[in-house]
Amino acid sequence: MRTMLETMLVFLVRHAHAEPGDPDDLRQLSERGKTEARMLADRLAAHDMPPLLVLTSPLARARQTAETIAAKVGAELRVDERLTPGATAADVQAAVDGARGPVAVVGHQPDCSDVARELTGHDPGFPTGGVFELTLGP
Repeated sequence: MRTMLETMLVFLVRHAHAEPGDPDDLRQLSERGKTEARMLADRLAAHDMPPLLVLTSPLARARQTAETIAAKVGAELRVDERLTPGATAADVQAAVDGARGPVAVVGHQPDCSDVARELTGHDPGFPTGGVFELTLGP
C-alpha cells in the first residue's frame, strides 16, 4: 500500500472506438478502435515507465482496450466495477489505492474528462483511445 509520501503515475485512458449497438455494455471495438488500441498500447509500451497494472471498466469496449494494453506491456489486468460509466475521481483513486504503479485506468467519457478536471484543474480532451498522464499522491 502507498504511504502518504509516495506518488503514483496513472495513465487515464478513454477506451478505443466502439461499434454502435445495444446493449451498451456489450459494444465491441470497431476496426478503427482495434487500431487505436494497438497504437495506444505501443505508445504506453515505449514509455519510460509503462504500466505494471491495467484497471478497466467491465464494459466490453473498455475491456478490449485494456486487454490490448496489458498484453503489449506485460501488465496485470483487473476489471473494476468502480470504473463503469459514471466513475468519479474518488472511484479512480479508490481503484488504484494500494496498487504498485504505474497504473493504466481504462474508462469512459465524459468520466475521463471529469476525473482529469477534478484532479488537475483542466480537461486535456479525450478522443477515443486517448490517454492523459497524471500523478496521484501528496
